[in-house]
Amino acid sequence: MTTDPRPVPRPDPHADTDSGSRSGSGSGSGDAPPAPLTRDAFRRLRPIIEPRPLSPLPGRVWTEAEWERIRRGRHAWSMDERWNAFAEGNTLFLHRSWTGRGIYEATFGPAPEGGLRIVAAVVEGDRQHYKPLSDAYDLLMLEFVLSAIILGEPATELRARLRASARPQP
Repeated sequence: MTTDPRPVPRPDPHADTDSGSRSGSGSGSGDAPPAPLTRDAFRRLRPIIEPRPLSPLPGRVWTEAEWERIRRGRHAWSMDERWNAFAEGNTLFLHRSWTGRGIYEATFGPAPEGGLRIVAAVVEGDRQHYKPLSDAYDLLMLEFVLSAIILGEPATELRARLRASARPQP
């Protein structure tokens, strides 16, 4: 009898079985949502070495329910997934899943019209660890990770704007 040397996939305790999300947005069975992921949920995390402020900030206002889903974080369980996320207080940390390197940090605060918006954000400025295309690209990418990857939204317009901003300008 031989044993299969391939690793057995681990179940994601933060998976949303209704939508396939891995953000900890609920179990889909009526149970209470899982506790938010913390820094300790990840094997290796490397902080941003040279924080560079992002400006202007995304104008989107997230609802309280969306913030709760964002705050729960996201764990990339396969090599095809690129982002790990967790929050401490009102700050969300986004790290690359393969390297554990911090790329973005976004601090949320109350929006005058209700909900929350990003009130401060930084991106890794050390070019040895992250080579940005432009501030516009980083702002779009930050919003895309929040919208499409963590919240599971289609984010079609953001995706198109990201592609356009990644193309060399004539």
